[in-house]
Amino acid sequence: MSIEYIRKTYGVPAKIGGRVKFIDDRGTNFFCTIKSALNGRLRVLVDDRVPNYRGRMILHPTYNVEYLK
Repeated sequence: MSIEYIRKTYGVPAKIGGRVKFIDDRGTNFFCTIKSALNGRLRVLVDDRVPNYRGRMILHPTYNVEYLK
């Protein structure tokens, strides 16, 4: 399932290279760049701004995700 599928299904402005903010259950903000899509989920690369974490995450397109401009 592609980024286009995610845009149409969830009505979000997802695109490769797009920026998102994810807030986890503890309230930590993760600023990320969308790298690809996998099975209707976003594969993102987390910025260096999160202390002690730099890596990839797989996110649901609407759960605690804010699309940045």
